[in-house]
Amino acid sequence: MQTWSLVSMCVLLGIVVRWGVSLNSYSGAGKPPMFGDYEAQRHWQEVTYNLPLQEWYFNTSENDLNYWGLDYPPLTAYHSLVCAYVAKTINPEWVDLHKSRGYESPAHKLFMRATVLVADLFIYIPAVVLYCLYLTDGSTKKKVCTVFCFLLYPGLILIDYGHFQYNGVSLGFALWGVLALGLGWDALGSLAFCLALNYKQMELYHALPFFCYLLGKSFKLGLMGRGLFLLVRIASTVLVTFALCWLPFLSDPGDAMQVVRRIFPVARGLFEDKVANTWCSLNILIKIRSILSIDSQIYISFACTLLAVLPSCVRLLMKPTFWQFKLALVNSSLAFFLFSYQVHEKSILLAALPACLLLNDLPLMVIWFLQASTFSMLPLFLKDGLLVPYAVTSLAFLFFSIYLLSALEHCSEEELRLGAYHGLLFCLPKLDLAWIVRWKFYISVSAMAGLSVVTVALVPPTHLPDLFPMLVSSTAFLHFLGTFIYFNIVQFSEPPSRKSQKKND
Repeated sequence: MQTWSLVSMCVLLGIVVRWGVSLNSYSGAGKPPMFGDYEAQRHWQEVTYNLPLQEWYFNTSENDLNYWGLDYPPLTAYHSLVCAYVAKTINPEWVDLHKSRGYESPAHKLFMRATVLVADLFIYIPAVVLYCLYLTDGSTKKKVCTVFCFLLYPGLILIDYGHFQYNGVSLGFALWGVLALGLGWDALGSLAFCLALNYKQMELYHALPFFCYLLGKSFKLGLMGRGLFLLVRIASTVLVTFALCWLPFLSDPGDAMQVVRRIFPVARGLFEDKVANTWCSLNILIKIRSILSIDSQIYISFACTLLAVLPSCVRLLMKPTFWQFKLALVNSSLAFFLFSYQVHEKSILLAALPACLLLNDLPLMVIWFLQASTFSMLPLFLKDGLLVPYAVTSLAFLFFSIYLLSALEHCSEEELRLGAYHGLLFCLPKLDLAWIVRWKFYISVSAMAGLSVVTVALVPPTHLPDLFPMLVSSTAFLHFLGTFIYFNIVQFSEPPSRKSQKKND
């Protein structure tokens, strides 16, 4: 009973932080003609409520796709429709076709913020609580602390409640999938992940680990016995879930193909904004988009992504344990973020979620990465007027996570899984790697804080207007690349022993 009281307090504090961030301005407020992501979400409610389903993804006289046309899978559209029915009941002007464009009022802002919070309360937050209580090791106190730090991650809060999106829905479904697989409910886990994938196509970042884990488990059980039964059950679950989500569009193949074209916008190019991935960072030295055709860019990014994700997934296929599955989720999502085509800076949230799954196991490294992931979106936060929420939530997360999880106390070489590095550095004298990691952490946090201050306080030279955003993205890229290498090495190292886990507690 005491455990649930403490968890309830953590959830309440998480809600307070979320609502506090939502009191600020939002993406595109008062900025015609497009008004930003807030307007995109509102416009989808307008479109789904007023137009027949067959027109949702098509460019028509009533549905101008150049004005925030739907570009997410059907489950997002259905969610918009449900929100639209509630909005219509409260105030029909909020979803009035064409006339509601750019609608801004305190009441509507309250409604839109409430829809994000309700989605979190029903989908994301319960999954976080159950995962931390049932699938993490340690004392009750440590599990509750993990819940609090998980819910306090600033990147997701700032994007969903400040910039304004519903990432908590897709990430929540993915987390329900992880939870179900961890508890041995493989069919339910497959169903939950299919819902995540049908809500946002970027969940493809997590798809290969789910596939390899379940396939590897089936092989392990034997494809002539229980393994075959498991594989058939999972395949049936996936097919039925996808069929139900896409059912309204399956009567006409042209409708289904139009949805696919909308959710995979190849024409947008290799990257758009200053995103902390390989291609944007490399573009500083080599103008890739000018040298290579779009087709070449697609092939190269596909090949690099596949090569980057392959070792982790093969390892998971050969050793389908839950520990390997969690590490593969981090490595796969980072590989996609670093190397794939048309990556948005907000896509780092897809790597942040699986990293949060390891808060209890590798607290320092995970906190470090989560801090860098929030920092990487700084230009976006500044554009949305979220400087104060960014500073407050980042400092709060850094302080509480390090203090509550004792991150700087539990960072020996064994606890950080640094043993494999000595094999890689055999030609060098034996180094105190734990000491080096701690100091790199201090320097890194100082550099991110310094760059944040400089970006806000100084005006860039007129001939280099994007200097500070590029410095932010390049610095974050180095962090992400280092994290990707680290977690791949950890995945190919020995799994944590029960002895070391008890020592951490």
